[in-house]
Amino acid sequence: MRILLLGDLHGNRPATQALDEALKDIPRDVTWFLGDAVGKGPSSVFTCDWVREHCDHWIGGNWDYGIGGQEFPEDGYYWNQLGPERMAWLNGLPREAELTLAGVRFRLFHGRPVTELLQGDTPNADLAAVLTTESGTFGGAVFADSHRPFVRTVRGGYVCNTGSVGNSMGMPRVHCLLLEDAPLRMTVLSIPYDNEAAAEDARRDPDLPHRDAWIREVLTGRYSR
Repeated sequence: MRILLLGDLHGNRPATQALDEALKDIPRDVTWFLGDAVGKGPSSVFTCDWVREHCDHWIGGNWDYGIGGQEFPEDGYYWNQLGPERMAWLNGLPREAELTLAGVRFRLFHGRPVTELLQGDTPNADLAAVLTTESGTFGGAVFADSHRPFVRTVRGGYVCNTGSVGNSMGMPRVHCLLLEDAPLRMTVLSIPYDNEAAAEDARRDPDLPHRDAWIREVLTGRYSR
């Protein structure tokens, strides 16, 4: 069994297209989307539709719910792009799921709003806390949200981050996570894309909120908002 987990496409068309091309050579049985299909970049319709077409299971993220639920007036730009049907789909996405692979029960979620922002330097005790919920104890957790991929061991299990497809911090490449059994393997995939094309998409759209920050992020991988 080979399971691909990805998230945080954030309206980045060139990054999503690079992922789509790379996946032609990456066999997998199931693809999970772990939230934030939309927002930030100028191509949310493209990335939202890609997720719906190419992923087998979906989980919502903070941007999906914020835009889908019309929580913030400054996101009107995205509401106008996406339209009511896509926004209703985003707002109705489940917040959590689980899967079992190689005898390990994994908890799947985006990050926010289920938890606080969890990052690669979050203390072990705080990461380990996500392995225990009302539904029981998990041997692993996979989430997105921080835009930096990592695989860590903590007391009681594994904690893994998919990284971001469209808005990676640190290394501005496409990142996602591949889980495989027999034996259990957790592999971070790192795929280059045309960062300048992503920046140019934004330059052509003067109405994009926080446009300059987005351009800097896709070119440098430095958080800019």
